[in-house]
Amino acid sequence: MSNQALAQFLLHVGDSQLILSHRLAEWCGHAPELELDIALANIGLDLLGQARTALSLAGEVEGLGHDEDKLAYFRTEREYRNLLLCEQPNGDFGQTIVRQWLMDHYHALLFAALSNSRNAQLSAFAVKTLKEVKYHLRFSKAWMERLSLGTAEAHEKIQNGLNQLWRFTEELYGLSAEEQQLVDSGIIPNIEILKTQWMENIQAELAQFNLALPPEGAYRSGAKQGLHTEHLGYVLAELQYLQRSYPNMTW
Repeated sequence: MSNQALAQFLLHVGDSQLILSHRLAEWCGHAPELELDIALANIGLDLLGQARTALSLAGEVEGLGHDEDKLAYFRTEREYRNLLLCEQPNGDFGQTIVRQWLMDHYHALLFAALSNSRNAQLSAFAVKTLKEVKYHLRFSKAWMERLSLGTAEAHEKIQNGLNQLWRFTEELYGLSAEEQQLVDSGIIPNIEILKTQWMENIQAELAQFNLALPPEGAYRSGAKQGLHTEHLGYVLAELQYLQRSYPNMTW
């Protein structure tokens, strides 16, 4: 059971990084500035590398002969375990930055805690990833500040993006019954207790940016049960097209 639970957790992490990477890749050639185009592409590549590692580890733990490509290209929408926040459309540049900022704060806490895992491979993965996450957070925080404290229009777009995405943040720190076994064995941290620190960090920076915390509402969840929004199907249709059209092809 512990191997199955760990495999599912790794799929949750790997799928989230993969889908978020794909969303950032959609900005390639369309970002407001050339420098931003390159920056978003590089962050997306970091996330893709993290996804490859997590999915490869998931395949090894699962023991069913699935490598990273099989897991990425040949699972259905209901088999994906990515956070709902990751699959939300880019919207305007401000909304993309808000989504990245929310995820970066989450990643900073998650991978810092995972670096203390009793599983040597998971710990090493987290330590390496944390170095990249710190850069990602500096980038998204700087742009949150620049846009929210810039023009009235930019501030409005950032606030609208926050209002639009906030309902997907509740599930960031949900812990399944199977994952509780991993917590008890010291393989993963108690993710639920990280939420308090995440909220404190978010609220402190929102105050700096003169942004309002959205009111509590109807939160959306379901990532770990394979229950997604309508957007994931379109992402996977594009992401998986080539391999599904020409299965087992190699370069």
